[in-house]
Amino acid sequence: MDNQKSIHFEISERKILLRFFDVVFVLFGLYCVGFIFHFNYFKFSSTNYYWTIVLALYINAFGAIFEMYNLQVASNHFQVLRSTILTTSSTVIFYLLTPVFSPQLPKNRWQLLVFYIAVFVALYTWRMIYVRFLASNRFVQNAVLICDSEQVQELVQGLESVDPHYKIIGYVNSDYHSKNKFEYQYVKHIKSEDLSLFVAKNGISEIVIASQQTDGITTDLYQQLLHLLESGKSIREYTHVYESKTQRIPVQYISRDFYRFFPFSRSNQNKLYLYFIRIFEVIFSLIGLGIGLILVPFILLCNVFWNKGKLFYTQKRVGKDGLVFKIIKFRTMVKNAEKSGAVFAKLNDSRITTFGKFLRKTRIDEFPQFINILKGDMAVIGPRPERPVFVNEIAKMMPFYETRHIIKPGLTGWAQVNYSYGEKLEDSLIKLQYDLYYIKHRSIYLDLSIAFKTVSTVLFYRGQ
Repeated sequence: MDNQKSIHFEISERKILLRFFDVVFVLFGLYCVGFIFHFNYFKFSSTNYYWTIVLALYINAFGAIFEMYNLQVASNHFQVLRSTILTTSSTVIFYLLTPVFSPQLPKNRWQLLVFYIAVFVALYTWRMIYVRFLASNRFVQNAVLICDSEQVQELVQGLESVDPHYKIIGYVNSDYHSKNKFEYQYVKHIKSEDLSLFVAKNGISEIVIASQQTDGITTDLYQQLLHLLESGKSIREYTHVYESKTQRIPVQYISRDFYRFFPFSRSNQNKLYLYFIRIFEVIFSLIGLGIGLILVPFILLCNVFWNKGKLFYTQKRVGKDGLVFKIIKFRTMVKNAEKSGAVFAKLNDSRITTFGKFLRKTRIDEFPQFINILKGDMAVIGPRPERPVFVNEIAKMMPFYETRHIIKPGLTGWAQVNYSYGEKLEDSLIKLQYDLYYIKHRSIYLDLSIAFKTVSTVLFYRGQ
């Protein structure tokens, strides 16, 4: 194997890189167009510096909405083209429609076409450079696991599924009593005494410790880890690596001392943050209800033909501190959908009507929940409220499940924008990991990220 050091960018670093060079390439492209051609619409000037700032903000905002900073999208040629066209079109249109913060519309309309082409070519050129060079295998980070042999497959899949540029190529069995030399695909078993040699030969940059067995960390292995740390190698605990890469809390790998790993976000006790969020929720809910009232005649008419039943329905859900409240939604299922008892809704659930599918995909069915937000039962952003029967069932299997009730449930949330439909208890575990990550890292920045991703969900018709 190649023992040379390879360059590796963490997920957060790659996203910052994409955002930064999106703006740099667009500004450089506009500068070149202005220098070479008679292009007067956008000019760099110290007196009009805010033109540049507004353009940069639009590029980043619409880039987030149209998934320009989703690393899976950013590595796919076709999806990059689609996202670039949508981002460019939205950025240019909004930039032209805000002449208070952008240049006045030119008399020569060809200037606008040149502006659009310059922005698109600059963005697409940079993204092709990223796909060709920065998303390639030359930037793979090789790592080694120290864990029990029976954990290898699960741990490797957990990390590599979210970051394809992160490769675990070997493991040291930390179970002192096990002599199993299990090898999973390309992941080799390493004798503990050979760890330093393996790291040197294979260009390993990180050692990840996921061991639950302390007797497997022998004095010799400990000394090797110490020397590797002194030589500049990164040594991290598995739960920290998992959390930073997946943006989920790995509750399945944490024992009963869970709260030692789970410092709650200061925002949960920050009164200024909570007041600001509440004011935003009230304003947003009033706007949402206004839009909902405009849509009601259309929904009522379609409901008569394709739903054939009551327009609204209510259902008991568990809210903050475990208190039960009634959620309000537009009905999307057939009559007596749960005559045999409560069951999880499925991706292609036969109980959902044709019009109900449209309401769910566009999230219109959730507009009445703005009433719940105004009443204080719910927030705009937070874990989705679950039914009491399912909460009791899931809590028996997952000791940490009710931790999600320390904040208000939300209309949308970190789990909703990052994970597909939850059809079974196993899906609830993954969604719980996302919910706990939000509670732990709750902030204005994370709230904005969820808001942009929610807009993407609606625009790309991915509602559940």
